[in-house]
Amino acid sequence: MTDHAAILAAAVGEIHGQARPGQQVMADSVARALDDGVHLLMQAGTGTGKSLGYLAPVLARCVDREERIVVATATLALQAQLASKDIPTALDAVEAVTGTRPKAAILKGRTNYACLYRARSGGPAEQDSLVGSSALAEAVSPSADDVSRLGAEVLALREWVEEEAERKGLADRDDAPTHTARAWAQVSIPTRECLGVANCPFGAECFVEASREEARNAQLVVTNHALLAINAMHGGTALPEHEALIIDEAHELVSRITTAATDELTPGLVERTARRVLTWVDDDLGVDFLDQADVLRQALAESELARITAGSAPLVYAAAQLRDVARKVVSALGKATDDAERTQAASAVKEVFDIAERIAKLSEADVVWVTESEVFGRSAYVAPLNVAGLLRNQIFAETPTVLTSATLELGGSFEAAASAVGLSYGDRLEDGQEPQDQFAWRGIDVGSPFDYRRQGILYVARRLPPPGRDGMSEQTLAEIAQLIWAAEGRTLGLFASRRAAEQAAEYCRRELPDLRILCQGDAQLSELTRTFIADPSASLFGTMSLWQGVDVPGETCQLVIIDKIPFPRPDDPLMQARKKAVDDAGGNGFMRVAATHAALLLAQGAGRLIRRSEDRGVVAMLDPRLVTARYGEYLKSSLPGFWTTTDGDIAVQALRRLRGAE
Repeated sequence: MTDHAAILAAAVGEIHGQARPGQQVMADSVARALDDGVHLLMQAGTGTGKSLGYLAPVLARCVDREERIVVATATLALQAQLASKDIPTALDAVEAVTGTRPKAAILKGRTNYACLYRARSGGPAEQDSLVGSSALAEAVSPSADDVSRLGAEVLALREWVEEEAERKGLADRDDAPTHTARAWAQVSIPTRECLGVANCPFGAECFVEASREEARNAQLVVTNHALLAINAMHGGTALPEHEALIIDEAHELVSRITTAATDELTPGLVERTARRVLTWVDDDLGVDFLDQADVLRQALAESELARITAGSAPLVYAAAQLRDVARKVVSALGKATDDAERTQAASAVKEVFDIAERIAKLSEADVVWVTESEVFGRSAYVAPLNVAGLLRNQIFAETPTVLTSATLELGGSFEAAASAVGLSYGDRLEDGQEPQDQFAWRGIDVGSPFDYRRQGILYVARRLPPPGRDGMSEQTLAEIAQLIWAAEGRTLGLFASRRAAEQAAEYCRRELPDLRILCQGDAQLSELTRTFIADPSASLFGTMSLWQGVDVPGETCQLVIIDKIPFPRPDDPLMQARKKAVDDAGGNGFMRVAATHAALLLAQGAGRLIRRSEDRGVVAMLDPRLVTARYGEYLKSSLPGFWTTTDGDIAVQALRRLRGAE
């Protein structure tokens, strides 16, 4: 048997790292889980080296048994990071130890690859011969209109697609020339509109099929949560057969699966789809289909911006009417024909039919609601009440699964995380217990290499008033300014709303004119983050995307301010529906849904402070409920083990000492 410990040691040596006990325990635990087929929930704190911790035993198994194992991480960006950094390191280590190099492949959703049919049929051929993309790009000035810039982007993408086809590449969007989403839509295709490899004139060259073939020939396949969701929802057709599954960043799994299973219906979608089919249906049916956009628009206007529960609601009636008309259109278009445009239009109508039917059904398993935005107007959404059943039946019942994250043990227990993904607490195995069925699981916390109590302080501002609905109090704003003054900037401000972030930024800019205060919305978030990293004295204020998406080690971030406990918004229809469902079943919906949601985000937010062993600083929680409310202890037990105080002077003095001021 291949020694996974030797592979791990070789990989750590290759990156000039040091052996970490938590990483070694993790590798041993993953190897055991793969051997005995028991699911594993593994909490591995920041700095553990999770990726190599699971890749070493996974690749050892691939060498020994020639099995295929899938790794799914939260986002395409993390998928790319694995592919470019951690996996090559691990493969080098495997080769050094065993003399064998397993094959790895990256697999993404269909729309992340260019479509030859769309790229080759999307515009007149003579345009390409008149001027090349580089010449066109030079001719289009920065002040050119959007249509000109879009044309230049599309032409560049089409040339790149042909180059990829000639060299038998995959035409992965990440490798494409710079482009906007609108331009990419001209060379890619929605999943539902794909003609299928057998019916597409370019099926033999299909990039998606090529990527899937690479995955079928690989022993390690790296994908993302969204494609994992599609695979679960469509009977295992998106991923190749595999003997085990590793889910990285597992704290995001439920949210990502929910998003993938959520549908949106708008009047604009109905109108665009109707116009696509006018050529192939009779005038009366075409007009009827077009009219449904106005019917839906009126129903949305008459709806409250809230969850829809009544079968007599205008939206439900409009969705039923749209469903019936769309069914007639699907029937009129018939089955697949030699006309590709007609086939694709029929698929688009079928998608409208499916969403309308789902809304009209108003199933107890779904949540339907109406929302509104300034740009797009009103929309109807339908999402699963929960995804635990889907995960239990389509993932855990099928293959041994390891879930790993820095935040899985909430409130001192794995119960909430296990329940959310469909594993019952009764199926948890203690040491020495034998599994009774395919849903048996273990929970292990391998700890963190960081000494949180020595490296950080959790300051809870007990003397401040609890958060209110009318914005932050003057005392809270003054507290923020004093803390940032003590830290001389170097602050990441995590706020529950954009309004609160902007209010705090305005106050601090006025009170601390010598310090640079960046606020989400001032520019692209990526640009703001780069500026924050480059300027240690700057502070960055923002909302949810900063709670989990910013990794800033060093003195750039020595103070993390959290304005309030991040409970779900009271107007979030899906979270409130989930809370009510738990209450109706006799449970505590507040603790199971709202407090668990808050605990996860608090752990992620507070975790922004310490990213390496040299980091020092303060997490300032400005919501006194963390120490005054009954649920406060549950939330605190989900946070890293910082030394805790409610004395603001201690926090200020600690920050001043870090700056050498005292």
